[in-house]
Amino acid sequence: MPAIPRPPLPRGPLRIVGKPLTWSGAIAYPVALHVMMRGSWQGFSAAMLLLVSLLTVLTASLLRRTPLSALALLLAGWFAAVSARGMLEAGLLQVLISDLAVGYIAATRPRRTSLTAAGMALGGQAASALYFPSGQGAYVQTLAFIGVALAAAWTAGDSIRERREHAEALYVQATAQAVTAERLRIARELHDMIGHSVGVIAIQAGVGRRVIDTRPDEARNALAAIEATSKETLAGLGRTLGALRRADAGGGAGARADSAPRGPAPVLDDLDRLAASAKDAGIRVDVRWLGERRPLPADIELAAYRIVQESLTNVARHASTRDCLVTVDYRADELSVEVENDGRTGLASGTGGAAGWGIVGMRERIVLLHGQFTAGPRPEGGFRVAARLPLPEGVHLP
Repeated sequence: MPAIPRPPLPRGPLRIVGKPLTWSGAIAYPVALHVMMRGSWQGFSAAMLLLVSLLTVLTASLLRRTPLSALALLLAGWFAAVSARGMLEAGLLQVLISDLAVGYIAATRPRRTSLTAAGMALGGQAASALYFPSGQGAYVQTLAFIGVALAAAWTAGDSIRERREHAEALYVQATAQAVTAERLRIARELHDMIGHSVGVIAIQAGVGRRVIDTRPDEARNALAAIEATSKETLAGLGRTLGALRRADAGGGAGARADSAPRGPAPVLDDLDRLAASAKDAGIRVDVRWLGERRPLPADIELAAYRIVQESLTNVARHASTRDCLVTVDYRADELSVEVENDGRTGLASGTGGAAGWGIVGMRERIVLLHGQFTAGPRPEGGFRVAARLPLPEGVHLP
């Protein structure tokens, strides 16, 4: 059951009163700075410095919600301070505070907004520079210093924004690729599972239809094989759909998702059961084991099993023979799987139809595991599918 969204919490009295107080303090900020600087001839009192510091923090906190308005109040405050008394120290504080504000806006807002903020800061600082003590070329030098400092702050903030947006774009791209890869994996699983089972069912249904009048026992056996294959396929589909439900629910503890049937993925030890299923469909499968059999990683065992399963399905559908040889060779650093038949006509190696897509799916599986895959007619006749899967270091033979 999906989670019921919680209603928004009621706004407390502090939040209701806090916003007007913040704006009131920000609006009073230029007045307080002007008064402080006008009275600076007798020195700065500790109370006035504390008040101005608190008002500066309050005004700067508005940059998150209304950056341009907050920047305008900061610029207005320090222009009022410099115009009251043209102290170079006040001008440097104005450059520092307003440039930090521009850098923050450039890092958190679109470029159009940050460029507007940079223009506002440049105008406010240039206007304040008119009140500094001037000499020959002093104003031009001051403007050059203001421009360089402002450009450095804006560039730093804009670079942070670009890096963050690039990281977000990479995350979205990686997520999309992961979703696509998962969909392809599920499509391959469904193709292998359903294609093999439907092929067996179709052959058994044909056998039953032909012998139902003359040999009822064989027809009954065919129906039993259809029933067993159908149940196995339905169980596999249930496991796949259960995994999809759990993924859609975020891996939660929903009762419907958790009650989906589960089961291990097929491994090479299940080839005997697969050969028996193929025998029910009229295909005689000889499984030959070479090398030292040992547990392998789950993805390698699943890929090898699916290669054999898809090959047997293609033999049932497209080959003129009903004899098939499966060779599984456990080598020191790789696993080799071959499926051969000696029929007069094997699979066409084209790319269309079910056979073509089956070959494409097998090749994709092997390529994902950095292996080698070949499929094509044999010189002596028939068809051969071969896959070589490299083994991780931990499963190499000494």
